[in-house]
Amino acid sequence: MKKKTSFYIAIRYLWGRAKEGVRYLRGAAAGIAVSLVPIIVTLIVADGMIRGITDRYLELGTGHIQVFDYNNFMGSENTRRDINEIDGIRGIWAEQRAMGVLAGKKGKTGVSVRAVESSFWDDGSAAALLKIIDGEGKPQTDRDIVLGETLALNIGVTTGDAVRLMTIMSDDGGRMTPKTASFTVKGIISCGYNELDALWCIINLEGAKRVFSQEPSTNYLIKIDDPYNNADDFAWEMNLRLATNYSIYTWKDLLRSQYSSYMTTRQLLLFIMALIVIVAAVNVSSATSMLVIERQRDIAILKISGASIKGVTEIFLWGSFLTGFIGGLIGVSFGLLIGSNINFLVRSLEKILSFFSSLFHGDEVKILDPGFYLETIPIIIDWKAVILIWFFAILCSVLASLIPARRAGKLKPMELLRKT
Repeated sequence: MKKKTSFYIAIRYLWGRAKEGVRYLRGAAAGIAVSLVPIIVTLIVADGMIRGITDRYLELGTGHIQVFDYNNFMGSENTRRDINEIDGIRGIWAEQRAMGVLAGKKGKTGVSVRAVESSFWDDGSAAALLKIIDGEGKPQTDRDIVLGETLALNIGVTTGDAVRLMTIMSDDGGRMTPKTASFTVKGIISCGYNELDALWCIINLEGAKRVFSQEPSTNYLIKIDDPYNNADDFAWEMNLRLATNYSIYTWKDLLRSQYSSYMTTRQLLLFIMALIVIVAAVNVSSATSMLVIERQRDIAILKISGASIKGVTEIFLWGSFLTGFIGGLIGVSFGLLIGSNINFLVRSLEKILSFFSSLFHGDEVKILDPGFYLETIPIIIDWKAVILIWFFAILCSVLASLIPARRAGKLKPMELLRKT
């Protein structure tokens, strides 16, 4: 029996008008489709969350590469010039960081003080991720301060209010003494991810002189063209150009544990969803077995007509392949459709749940808590992963039906005719 004939018969079994075993394959295809929808949606949401959070850390927090100078030679313009001469450098900004305590109308709290060149916040990639809640997005003078939204709410301040910032500085004798300075809130901002900006307290480099040590440790935030693929190459180039008193770290070094945690969670979620696909593929095996039972007369006629064991086996393998292919195509399509509109669906569900909650005087329902998730999920579709998932569903379908298909090929035609 030619492969073309086996394929044609398999198609007839799947799409034929007969009401016998055909319905089992169609049901198995539907099971494959349903099992793939959640795994595709999970893939889109997980990738979107990971990329969205990582982009915010890279563009607004750590930069793509950081260069530290613990001997305080970072002020040299030669260093900035040497780094800028490397092809692919998008920008370089000096930054100083410290921990402090900020006091406002409703109390005080610990903060992460960031003194960075104002042009950092004007960079296109940073500005696109930054939301100005009130006022301006960056300090203009040495007495201006910009706060994260959660921080401003916690201490009860708005734009124009006065706050006091206290840090610890060391004198020439190494003694630690507190230093306090007053600032005016210039603006309130949010990056859409509370874990990153909850403690943000932003001043400029001139303002840092009022609250930091006279010679604080300084670092450069550096941005490159493709941080996800080229960060290590650029870091190596900088190592060759700069002196030994500099320490250079890529974002992968700075965010290693956090990024690894995200990717591990993603893999675990996909693995759990893959188990659903495997269970659905077992249904293909059952459908093939039922099809073999109900098509025994057809198998007998094919055998008498000269069909080989391999030829009959291929009919049912083609049937399982088409079941996985069609079910996978439908499931992937619906998964992509739902995943691409996940923000709209989440917002709609929040409104519906909030409506019912309000009937019982409950609070507004938030499915995506901005304290732990992004307020808006970026839509990231990893087409390579989507295709691999589709192929995985097809492979599981074929492997699951291998035993009943081989059993069908070994059936003896005369015994089948006597039974029917």
